[in-house]
Amino acid sequence: MSIWTLAVSLPGLQPPRCPKADVGDCEKASAIQLAVFYGALYTLAVGSGGAEANVSTIGADQFDDFDPREKAHKLAFSNWRTVSIFFGSLFANFVLAYIQDNVGSALGYGFPILGFAISVVFFLAGTPFYRHRVPAGSPLKSTARVIVAAVRKWRVPVPSDPKELYELDPQEDVKKVKFMIDSTPTLRFLNKACVRTGPTSLWKLCSVTQVEEAKQMMLMIPILIATFVPSCMVAQVNTLFIKQGTTLDSSIGSFKIPPASLARFVTISELVCSVMYDRFFVKLMRRCTKNPRGISILCRMGIGLVLHIMIMTVASFTEGWRLQVVKEHYLVESEGQIPLTIFILLPQFVLMGTANAFLEGAKIEFFYNQAPESMKSLGTSYLMITLGVGNFLSSFLLSTVSHITKRQGHRGWILDNLNASHLDYYYAFFAVFNILNFAFFLFAEKLYAYRAEVSGLDGGARGRDERASATGGGGSAGDIALV
Repeated sequence: MSIWTLAVSLPGLQPPRCPKADVGDCEKASAIQLAVFYGALYTLAVGSGGAEANVSTIGADQFDDFDPREKAHKLAFSNWRTVSIFFGSLFANFVLAYIQDNVGSALGYGFPILGFAISVVFFLAGTPFYRHRVPAGSPLKSTARVIVAAVRKWRVPVPSDPKELYELDPQEDVKKVKFMIDSTPTLRFLNKACVRTGPTSLWKLCSVTQVEEAKQMMLMIPILIATFVPSCMVAQVNTLFIKQGTTLDSSIGSFKIPPASLARFVTISELVCSVMYDRFFVKLMRRCTKNPRGISILCRMGIGLVLHIMIMTVASFTEGWRLQVVKEHYLVESEGQIPLTIFILLPQFVLMGTANAFLEGAKIEFFYNQAPESMKSLGTSYLMITLGVGNFLSSFLLSTVSHITKRQGHRGWILDNLNASHLDYYYAFFAVFNILNFAFFLFAEKLYAYRAEVSGLDGGARGRDERASATGGGGSAGDIALV
């Protein structure tokens, strides 16, 4: 953020202003200006990726799974973390955007730097009080060893009795801060990695627990893939949705609403729906399903995917209505404003916020909760992967569909002039794409087996006793439990 603030504040780091209407005659930015600009963007992306992947993990690690009261709080943690993200986004949209537009970019970007500085101070002040889980090696390396060992022994039969498979001594697992996991029949091929054949090399023989951890991370991949499409839909909010708004009447009396401000309705909707979900929906569903979460994580995710189908369907019909008005007023060849209020776009923005309240909270909870104990950070990094891939997928589909629909002399669906485009067809394509993705999600969800969790008073007491005996006394959530 500091580099970015310098890039927008110092005249020497900004390209010269273009005095002419023809952009082609403008002087291009220098190499150093481009380097600082893109360097700031990529540094911010790397920093955000590292922080986001670990904030969720360290926050959830503060709750003891063996304490029924703390476990209940942990179930709501991901939802309230989502609320805090939405609240921060809302603050940025209203306050910081106003400062940037009316005071200056330097001050507008300077406030986030101050916010980051305060956050770092609070984080460091609380460090002595956090529950820490000592890293137990690289999760990527551990998974790679399992795959390599299984491939090397692809001809070796897997014994019918799981007790014959290689496993570390329980006390050895205690020293390595790991949770022992029993062998499962899923992805049975990987069980070959823990069949004793003589050599004990780390790349030829793995423990049952290592194999099961690798299985769990691999089993989450189909669900991860199913989240790419909704992340692609979210990318439309700040691109095509806003561009639609620039063609509509945004005035309320003498006041004009900036089209970009419509994105704030997504944040407001997310914030309201997330609070209502935790305060009312979960409590209501808990009575019916007896599930502490109200509904399962994947069920919540599925609701979000269905809402994405509705979003693109509504967006397609709304755009069809807009194009009909364009034709009635003979504005097809004009890029001018059409006599239709900008608020016709409000339903798709509000629905997007509602979908995010279900889907984003579910993703945070799923990728953290279902990752093995020693791979929590890798699990939450899946969340950043889905956002990144979704944005790349959005750009790829836009350019591909635009190119394909222009073949054989056709005007194409997506042009610079939206009044001459067929964005309604593009949104209908997205609706079909979401339906296919939802079918894939149902298939992946049916095959997915949830990782076992400790719950209930008896389970909590038993786990705490076993943990105490394994470590020689009482402990915090960072201690070891053999369950």
